[in-house]
Amino acid sequence: MKVWFLTGSQGLYGEDTLRQVAEQSRRIAAALDEALPFEVEWEPVLTDAAAIRRMCLEANSSDECVGLIAWMHTFSPAKMWIAGLDALRKPLLHLHTQANLELPWSSIDMDFMNLNQAAHGDREFGYIQTRLGVPRKTVAGHVNDPSVAARIEAWARAAAGRAEVGSLRLARFGDNMRDVAVTEGDKVEAQLRFGVSVNTYGVNDLVSAVEASSDTEVATLVKEYEDLFRVAPELRAGGERHDSLRYAARIELGLRHFLEAGGFKAFTTNFEDLGGLRQLPGLAVQRLMADGYGFGGEGDWKTSVLLRTLKVMSAGLPGGTSFMEDYTYHLTPGQQLILGAHMLEVCPTIASGVPSCEIHPLGIGGREDPVRLVFDAEPGPAVVVGLADMGERFRLVVNEIDVVAPAEPLPNLPVARAVWKPRPDLRTSAEAWLTAGAPHHTVLSAGVGVEELTDFADMLGVELLVIDADTTPRGFARELRWNQAYYRLAQGF
Repeated sequence: MKVWFLTGSQGLYGEDTLRQVAEQSRRIAAALDEALPFEVEWEPVLTDAAAIRRMCLEANSSDECVGLIAWMHTFSPAKMWIAGLDALRKPLLHLHTQANLELPWSSIDMDFMNLNQAAHGDREFGYIQTRLGVPRKTVAGHVNDPSVAARIEAWARAAAGRAEVGSLRLARFGDNMRDVAVTEGDKVEAQLRFGVSVNTYGVNDLVSAVEASSDTEVATLVKEYEDLFRVAPELRAGGERHDSLRYAARIELGLRHFLEAGGFKAFTTNFEDLGGLRQLPGLAVQRLMADGYGFGGEGDWKTSVLLRTLKVMSAGLPGGTSFMEDYTYHLTPGQQLILGAHMLEVCPTIASGVPSCEIHPLGIGGREDPVRLVFDAEPGPAVVVGLADMGERFRLVVNEIDVVAPAEPLPNLPVARAVWKPRPDLRTSAEAWLTAGAPHHTVLSAGVGVEELTDFADMLGVELLVIDADTTPRGFARELRWNQAYYRLAQGF
């Protein structure tokens, strides 16, 4: 994935000045290319409306380009940008910077002023973007400032997420859990708004892929499990439950083959619709999430889409990203905590230490005991994010949290889990989350934060609500009312 770096100027200043513009803009692009985990591709300086429009149309059609960074080095008359900006469909970042960090006070002359007038040119560019209603992120400061690079990186990660969701294919194995409201959603609107294609496949289509796995493939994968995890003795070769581990490996192999053959990067399962599967997929789902696949339990395709998107946005960053569910509370005054888990499916990228591979009964699903990885989540700051279909729009809700170690060991809880303190506190967080109508399935990420998610929501035109250390019930309720009015007015009549 690439970010294209565009520089605006005009022919008024002459060829010598334009050569200096090109040289300095190349240096800015090179500095960003070195600072960011994305390739920043410099494009020739733009000085007329036709070239600007062609560049924007080329960006729209490029599969490599996830977004554009634009800088008005000198003064680029903004009417030249109208046609291009009106046609642009890729994310845009307006970088308000300049080549020099300090002013050479004793030698400044009019040649210097004419060359280094981004303070002038970027204001013209900012006006036309606002006049046209162009969604963008604006970042001001010198590119050598780490905070500037960090904000641009957040935008670039959000742009990568937008590009991913725009071409994402998701496979639902069966429908969603019966009588559950929040896992429902408008798949046509999701494809229109996000670009994701969500389709359902019979569970027995998956069963056929599971049964097609060879014994050699199974043996190789079981050996990998034993090398990577602390496998319970009864699951090891010669153990009384070893066949259950082999069948868990068959499920993983079948899932991988099915998803790879169909070009799917996200999927769902449902314990109420298992067809000929002997186990509810647990270990297989956890392993696929660790490799970057999106997943949602009980047919929750929206959370699966969100998980895959955040996996892409957080690639290469420390801290994992997982499917999650708020399960139960510790309500001791002054020590309130949330215990999050799921039946089986929590991603090991958030694990603290080496997970153990275990087998335990599961009281729902009506199948054999499933194999799963058991662990505690790594402590540290994170976010939990939910995506809800509100009928006339989608709503993203984010809560900043601090993952902590469990207050005591959990020897009788045979699932992977995370314990966290929500910001600002459990009462305010829970009341805000419930008032927003946010879902019970979420994505927990220690990789991305509010800035990336804000940029992502802005790129898609999706409502975003943030619950953080500054949230108050009254202020949050006001924001909900304002949003309700804004988004209904924005849809037009």
